[in-house]
Amino acid sequence: MAVTQKTKRDFPLERIRNMGIIAHIDAGKTTTTERILFYTGKTYKIGDIDEGNTTTDWMEQERERGITIVSAAITTFWTPKSGPFKDQEMRINLIDTPGHVDFTVEVERSLRVLDGGVIVLDSASGVQSQTETVWRQADKYGVPLIAFSNKMDVVGADFLGTIQSARDRLGANALPYNLPIGVENDFKGVVDLLTQKALIWEGDNTGAAFHEAEIPADMADLVKEWREKLVEEIAGTDDNLMEKFLNGEELGIEELKAVLRKAVISKKIVPVMAGSSLRNKGVQPMLDAVIEYLPSPLDIPQLAGTDPSTGEEKSFDNTKDAPLGALAFKIQIDPHVGRLTYVRVYSGTLKSGSYIYNSTKGVKERVGRVLLMHANDREEIDEAYAGEIIAVVGLKDTVTGDTLCDEDNPIVLESITFAEPVISLAIEPKTKSDQEKLAIALQRLAEEDPTFRVKSNPETGQTIISGMGELHLEIIVDRMKREFKVEANIGEPQVAYRETITKEAHGEGKYIRQSGGRGNYGHAVIRIEPLPRGQGREFVSEIVGGAIPREYIPAIEKGIYEKEDTGILAGYPMTDVKVSVYDGSFHEVDSNEMAFKIAGSFAMTDAAQKADMILLEPIMKVEVSTPDEFMGDLIGDLSSKRAQILGSEKRGNATIINAMVPLAELGGYITTIRSMSQGRATAYIEPSHYEPVPQMITQKVIKESGFTGRVEH
Repeated sequence: MAVTQKTKRDFPLERIRNMGIIAHIDAGKTTTTERILFYTGKTYKIGDIDEGNTTTDWMEQERERGITIVSAAITTFWTPKSGPFKDQEMRINLIDTPGHVDFTVEVERSLRVLDGGVIVLDSASGVQSQTETVWRQADKYGVPLIAFSNKMDVVGADFLGTIQSARDRLGANALPYNLPIGVENDFKGVVDLLTQKALIWEGDNTGAAFHEAEIPADMADLVKEWREKLVEEIAGTDDNLMEKFLNGEELGIEELKAVLRKAVISKKIVPVMAGSSLRNKGVQPMLDAVIEYLPSPLDIPQLAGTDPSTGEEKSFDNTKDAPLGALAFKIQIDPHVGRLTYVRVYSGTLKSGSYIYNSTKGVKERVGRVLLMHANDREEIDEAYAGEIIAVVGLKDTVTGDTLCDEDNPIVLESITFAEPVISLAIEPKTKSDQEKLAIALQRLAEEDPTFRVKSNPETGQTIISGMGELHLEIIVDRMKREFKVEANIGEPQVAYRETITKEAHGEGKYIRQSGGRGNYGHAVIRIEPLPRGQGREFVSEIVGGAIPREYIPAIEKGIYEKEDTGILAGYPMTDVKVSVYDGSFHEVDSNEMAFKIAGSFAMTDAAQKADMILLEPIMKVEVSTPDEFMGDLIGDLSSKRAQILGSEKRGNATIINAMVPLAELGGYITTIRSMSQGRATAYIEPSHYEPVPQMITQKVIKESGFTGRVEH
């Protein structure tokens, strides 16, 4: 379904905001997004998660489960009633992201292309585990945030406690920007600390109606105390303001706001606002703060990247007249228009029907159509300018993280990094006709999601799919059935172990075959060394004096990497290994790339078998929220799962148990804790790191794998 209404697009960059809504699962991101779309006039009816009619959660699976699975981009407009942009229409490009850790890829790639964000906090629970994760992701890409302390109407809501939890757990300089009037059922408005005006909402309905009032008498002292703290912190970020403050001069509201804007953009202060999206209170002031304090594309430094031919730093201005610089951040397979590539345009202009250059891959691509996305609706436009987030139809080779630019002025931008999958399962088509469809479906889904991997197991002939968690793979299988009409048999989820080495070793690989006529000759000598945990893989050539011609080195590298991918100990990929090829020999006539690739593979096997190989297993960070009476049983259960209990803390009415637990021990864990706590305990699980597997369990895993690839002939 295409959008009929034409979007106004001739907006100056200072009146554009590219922002995202990020949070822990169930903090109220999608509800907050629905309110934003309603108040900005984008929708005429507020969508409800329970009714399954939200705008940004448009997938069938999202509406059935009441969770966000894919990030949705939408363009809307807001006219603030105060501040430097008073009565000027502003354009907001908004992305609603998932909260569930299994879909962390959607948060990662959205934050990479956003200029700012709103982090939604649960006023009753404070900062939760996934809040910490999305905060770190925003930090990694330098995305400034303002915080919205949602659910002020629920039992146990504690605004100042939530702010303290943000200071303690995130290390953020979080400060109240406004204070709630009332709490739980009595929550009815907020006091703006800078203007010292109270905003009161009239009832719960659509919340569009609110009025200014005097500060309630019983809050006067609290407002005075926190206003002084806020003003002092703002002044502390600016020398001129600090001087005035120390001299006892009165600081004007406009100059305070101007300095606070700089402090938010430079991540020195995180203003926190109170509200309740479900009860339609507090969203409009938060929207005003988005306009006032989050950066426009002009506030972001020049687009910086590297020149692909020289590797030197290169930059473009963030204007539509500069050379094109854009980043593909998401692939989506749309049933109506095919393959959509979501693109953030940082500089220049991207025109439909034009040719552009993918500098990451070194290929030319043709832009078929340019679309402005409104969740799953779309509007065709002729061109996209710097500062816009759009989707492109027609790009064949471009994947997530690729840079798009002009061929005669190339640049490569920082890509996007993703976590490694931690869980796998075997999948096979039910019928012969499903076989071909399965391969196409898996390829399409892997294009969309960089944390979803597909590989064939040559030992068993099975197809193995890997992802970030059981829910992630469940959704993938569900999408295969619904979107691609593929029926498949699914195995039990398996832990994605890794193999590594514990000491340095040397290995030699020779491949010599004479079969009449021209033969094959490849010979490589390598050294392997363990790398620190989490470093991945490295390959270097130390060949000097032409022992192996330079053109055969990539073949050796390919052979080594292929061997590392298939594993040597138990059939799991190798990691944290540095391989150096330092010697070998070649034959003038018989040497070729294939022979050196096989020699590299043989050398890797030879070296690894002398390097005391071990298995690594994914360790999960587990946070269990439980009423006190079940705490002892739940800690006992965790201890039986090889867990390292990190401690417990009170949060609201619940006790939170923090632990590190091997993923192998967590099969069906959610069901277990529900039955142990009469359904009252909940668990949050996210990947943390890899650790060596105990020897006894290693033997069991090797035996169960039935892997026979350890010896090469």
